[in-house]
Amino acid sequence: MNYQLWWRLFISGFLSLSGLLLIILSLWINALPEVTYDLLLGLELWGFPFSLIVFTIMLVVSLLSSFLFAIALNEPFEAVKARLNWLILGEYRHPIFDKKISHQHWYDVDEGIDWDIRQLRNRFEQLTMDLQEFSAAPTFVGEETKEEIIEEERRRIARELHDSVSQQLFASSMMLSALLEGKNDALSPEVQRILERIDTVIGNAQTEMRALLLHLRPIELEESSLKEGIIYLLREMDSKIPMTIVWDLDETHLESDMEDHLFRILQEALSNTLRHAEATRLEVYLRREPGSVALKLIDNGKGFMVGDISQMSSYGLRNMEERVSSMGGNFRVQSQPGEGTIIDILIPVEG
Repeated sequence: MNYQLWWRLFISGFLSLSGLLLIILSLWINALPEVTYDLLLGLELWGFPFSLIVFTIMLVVSLLSSFLFAIALNEPFEAVKARLNWLILGEYRHPIFDKKISHQHWYDVDEGIDWDIRQLRNRFEQLTMDLQEFSAAPTFVGEETKEEIIEEERRRIARELHDSVSQQLFASSMMLSALLEGKNDALSPEVQRILERIDTVIGNAQTEMRALLLHLRPIELEESSLKEGIIYLLREMDSKIPMTIVWDLDETHLESDMEDHLFRILQEALSNTLRHAEATRLEVYLRREPGSVALKLIDNGKGFMVGDISQMSSYGLRNMEERVSSMGGNFRVQSQPGEGTIIDILIPVEG
């Protein structure tokens, strides 16, 4: 039972009874001049003050009536709350919407609340489909689409980074390793410690460079399914990054633009994890449910304080949220310092 609802009903009932009693007493005293408030307060019934008996009766009636009303209201209240929660999560085709709210109540005999929620669900569902269709439409800049221009620029930047900065970092790492493993007695312990710190910095830079290349280098799904593309991406990442990666993926059959959006979101999330999380384990789950597709990533990294994503400095998180919003989906991040991060993405889909 909803105790807040019961408490509000009790207070409202008790105050209403008190007001009604005061009105009755005022009318009685005005009608009978010989009756006064002092007389009523001095009356006793069965050895108890009459005022105490009246107060007790009002209290018991208010408690019982509010309890019965709270029980009667609780079932439809919880049903409405559950439906609204699923609407917020974007689960517009959840089985709960197929169940009718009980209408054996005096306040909703015509099933108005149930009908309103169904209409709201249908409206949200239609808006989501329209939004997905709009976001899938290509935006042309001259003779090329905006997406083609972005992908080509990403290829160019990734190629430049790989052929220049990445190779130089690798060469520097090899030279430092050779110098440290050579056990050069001419180097003082202080110099060796500095060189080891430099080697660590270069190693971290290489890891971040791999993350940047993973994000920038477009891996096209082409004829592959979303599941196959994700497995290819995770296996490539697993072979290059010292991290335990596990995955459990359902087969999905979505429109190509939606699969591309989800793939880019995952690519962005993996890049964020590699660059910032300092995680040793990453889990990736893809679930296909009736009316929705869910993507979840869990890492055991250092975590962070979650606030309003729109106000956060993380471009990656904002970019992911914008992509999810463009498909009418729900994007949620759960994290605490030292407790890792969970990214939950839910996209409503047709069929």
